[in-house]
Amino acid sequence: MKIQNYINGKFHDPIDNNWLDNYNPSNGQVYGHIPNSSSVDVENAYIAAKSAFPSWSQTTLDERSRILIKISELLESNLQHFAETESKDNGKPISLAKSVDIPRAANNFRFFGNAITQFASESHESIGHDAINYTLRQPMGVVGCISPWNLPLYLFTWKIAPAIAAGNCVVAKPSEITPMTAFLLGNICNEAGLPKGVLNIVHGLGSTTGQAIVEHPNIKAISFTGGTKTGIHIAKIAAPLFKKLSLELGGKNPNIIFSDCDYDEMLKTTVLASFSNQGQICLCGSRIFVEASIYKKFKIDFIEKVKQLKVGHPSNETTDVGALVSKQHLEKVLSYIEIAKKENGIVLCGGNKIVIKDYENGYYLAPTVIEINTNDCKINQEEVFGPVVTMMPFNTETEVLQMANAVKYGLSATIWTTNLKRTMRLTNQLQAGIIWVNTWMLRDLRTPFGGMKASGVGREGGFEALRFFTEAKNICIKY
Repeated sequence: MKIQNYINGKFHDPIDNNWLDNYNPSNGQVYGHIPNSSSVDVENAYIAAKSAFPSWSQTTLDERSRILIKISELLESNLQHFAETESKDNGKPISLAKSVDIPRAANNFRFFGNAITQFASESHESIGHDAINYTLRQPMGVVGCISPWNLPLYLFTWKIAPAIAAGNCVVAKPSEITPMTAFLLGNICNEAGLPKGVLNIVHGLGSTTGQAIVEHPNIKAISFTGGTKTGIHIAKIAAPLFKKLSLELGGKNPNIIFSDCDYDEMLKTTVLASFSNQGQICLCGSRIFVEASIYKKFKIDFIEKVKQLKVGHPSNETTDVGALVSKQHLEKVLSYIEIAKKENGIVLCGGNKIVIKDYENGYYLAPTVIEINTNDCKINQEEVFGPVVTMMPFNTETEVLQMANAVKYGLSATIWTTNLKRTMRLTNQLQAGIIWVNTWMLRDLRTPFGGMKASGVGREGGFEALRFFTEAKNICIKY
């Protein structure tokens, strides 16, 4: 299978004829090739986007909305094919791709197709000065969107949908590890009638293709989701060029469990929050803190539930945990488990590779729970991004709050309690951009999404995304 770049509504090989292998995580085999696009390919994408911008930016909101909603409908009508493709390319269970990833990608287009018709500017009467101020929200021009491998189409569309809805044209790069559904999206856009050049998709490594997008002098904004280290690199390039930046980076999220919680609901949700998508979600609750009075009971019950999770081939509908995304990532996660052991962590379950019959070279890892005795250990301070969680007891609210905040990240947190006063105190003091109380991953697309500290800069979602992809221009008229 040969993937091509999607530029100006057509598919193209890379100019330099430079290709990368694309691996199937379930069996470790190469099943396709993708372009490693050069700065010339990116420049061609930029030229197409620039040419399309004058017309697209003046397209009526109703027409933009109609096209985005049509893309949404076409994704829904091709749900099975996209889910199978996402599962094969990423290693996630097909049931997850079918129930979460592809429906959410479709909903991203539908949401922003509707949101743009409600996105309003402000006006202010200057009383006593016989003047009125009003603010225009205008599209920026050509913007760059770079998305990760963990939720490939889900997060790719989370960026491009608001950018296009706001009237921009886009040069986008999906992860080179999971390029397939972004490639398929090109045909969907053509079928929906998206004008040529409005969306351009270039494939390749971050160090080549991504670098060319970020350093392009006329690409006016960069929306990036990925690792904190890469985010730092992008910021160093983009800041001197005065580009607008949205960086959604790593997380090391606390899951705080008090004894007065709804225990059964907490237990069920904590398993999901720990190992959904093989733990490869920036929002997973990878640090579990349990009030001491219920710690022993939780440890027994949680381990029992985790051991019941089925690790299997992603195409099997009964699989709970599929393959990790790549061999390199599997090795990275295993290395963190070994570090945890050396730091006196006790592996309560998992910690080992799993061999699946007929798929012996796949990247499978048993869901892993590690008991630790200090929040300062490396596995509690650094993002592992795999099916690995730690657990330890706490005695007081003050103690657990200090541990929850004592990391460089600040993306999300989860609290389990029925105490309203405690809820209000903790949600006010936790250093996280998103806090769930008695739930996890309950997302309303109208709400701002993003983190504090090393978890990123800016917010996505709802009108926050539309504000990011527009420039505010204030006009004052004295009458």
